[in-house]
Amino acid sequence: MKVREEDCTIVIPAYNEVGRIGGLLDGLAAYRGLVIVVCDGDDDTAGVVRAFAEAHPSCRMECREYKERLGKGGGVTAGLMRAETVYVGFMDADGSTTIPEMRRLFSHLSDADGVIGSRWIEGACVPVRQSMGRQVQSRLFNLFVRILFALPFYDTQCGAKVFRTKAVQAVLPSVQSQGFEFDVELLWQMTRQGFVIQEVPIRWEDQPDSRVGSTTGFAMLKGLVKVWFWRLP
Repeated sequence: MKVREEDCTIVIPAYNEVGRIGGLLDGLAAYRGLVIVVCDGDDDTAGVVRAFAEAHPSCRMECREYKERLGKGGGVTAGLMRAETVYVGFMDADGSTTIPEMRRLFSHLSDADGVIGSRWIEGACVPVRQSMGRQVQSRLFNLFVRILFALPFYDTQCGAKVFRTKAVQAVLPSVQSQGFEFDVELLWQMTRQGFVIQEVPIRWEDQPDSRVGSTTGFAMLKGLVKVWFWRLP
């Protein structure tokens, strides 16, 4: 079964991305599915998105603006729950990956309930990598994920994931995380409820001004421990 682009919604959580989201929006001009941009910062990201949508009326784009900070997980959840198409996914606002890569991820949903992009498996193309410090942080985080949740994935934090909408919307009410650890809990809840998740290589270019720093990394580890305690009977 072929996955049609018109049946796919892309959610983009955008917290204070006014300086970077323009490049990603340009790549969406020819996209035929729905795009939901979730803005919960205090800059003019929402204004940039709305101006783009007005200038490209053929692009199906919806801007959702929130006054309160939702967190990465909260922003993604807000967008995923609004999707009415057969398939839905989310990607980062910084342009680390591209619309062609998202199309490729969606195409794998003919055989799975969810597909996650991975920068750490054979076939991945990462011409611009994270700093060495962030690479070490990433591998340590993944080690904790494997120990605490027994998830088989090499890259739970890649900001490019797609799902069958009914599957992910069935799981989201049980997901409590609002921060960057959201991805781990979402994947854990989906696998424990019997949904099939595939991990596929992706092309990814790390962007400067990352939202994930050492402080965020520590908060993610604390979040993981909280999720682990939530999972206990």
